[in-house]
Amino acid sequence: MSTANVDQALLKQLQALSNANRLQIMAWILQPREHFEAQIDGDLVDDGVCVGRIVDKIGLSQPTVTAHMKVLADAGLVTSKKIKNWVFYKPVRAELQRFRALINTLPIDQADAN
Repeated sequence: MSTANVDQALLKQLQALSNANRLQIMAWILQPREHFEAQIDGDLVDDGVCVGRIVDKIGLSQPTVTAHMKVLADAGLVTSKKIKNWVFYKPVRAELQRFRALINTLPIDQADAN
């Protein structure tokens, strides 16, 4: 597979998920009720997870988490929504399904001679 044939959106998503913190955040927000307590404002699934909850759970500063979320959003993996003074993030499940389908097209079953 030449780089000319690589889906640019897939490449951006792979780069976004190559960071351990972003990968962990994605795992958490894909199953928000398992990883976060109910929020006063915003439903965990319908509205997303408040950035403050992500900050508390991952133990990074708010600006650092916001920067990570921007990378995920720019890759099309999450959307954001402002409620009052807070930003809530949720996964874009349709894009994640597309990502999975593209990953499944990679020729990993064809072993090289080496």
